[in-house]
Amino acid sequence: MLVVLSREPSMRIRDLADEVGITQRAVQRILAELTAEGILKVKKEGRRNTYSIRRRARLRHPLENRHNIGELLDLLS
Repeated sequence: MLVVLSREPSMRIRDLADEVGITQRAVQRILAELTAEGILKVKKEGRRNTYSIRRRARLRHPLENRHNIGELLDLLS
């Protein structure tokens, strides 16, 4: 989901769900978790949200926590 949002930060939840292949409810839950953890910031622009990714946030898994989200996104882009 972070890869898709890095490419299109104002993507609607419906489109994000289609792109990732999960339900809209699952997308909402993941976005809420990422926002609560401080990985995503949400900015309201009219009726739409724009998401910004905190690229310096560390990955959570102990084997990967030496790296940050920006490194992962750069690798996958």
